[in-house]
Amino acid sequence: MENIQTTKTQNFFRILLGLFMITAAIGHFTFQRTDFQAQVPNWVPLDKDLVVILSGIVEIALGLSMIFLTRYKVIVGIALAVFYVLVFPGNIAQYLNKTPAFGLDTDQARLIRLFFQPVLIFLALWSTGAISYLKRKY
Repeated sequence: MENIQTTKTQNFFRILLGLFMITAAIGHFTFQRTDFQAQVPNWVPLDKDLVVILSGIVEIALGLSMIFLTRYKVIVGIALAVFYVLVFPGNIAQYLNKTPAFGLDTDQARLIRLFFQPVLIFLALWSTGAISYLKRKY
């Protein structure tokens, strides 16, 4: 059994990630829309604005789910981790194409950002108990 302090810390990060996702989704629809469009890799066969809108919808759904669907938090955590994996090519494309967006206008800043994606994946899985669940299951 996990102790109460660990559970509280996990809940804190689960809610924080949920709020982060909701904020990012709002950015997709408003003030960061152009930055998000710049991050869509050129090989994606859809209109960049459509990708930004669709990913924003997914982000708001995941963010709200992280906060409110506590009964399904393991599933939501896995879904969020998968989402972070799926959008990672956009971060890589931003680095490789030297695309300035989100205030990342140097190669070093864009490279450092790449190392945060695994942290987000870990936090999505850990904060929802998905890591513990998967360890027990497999």
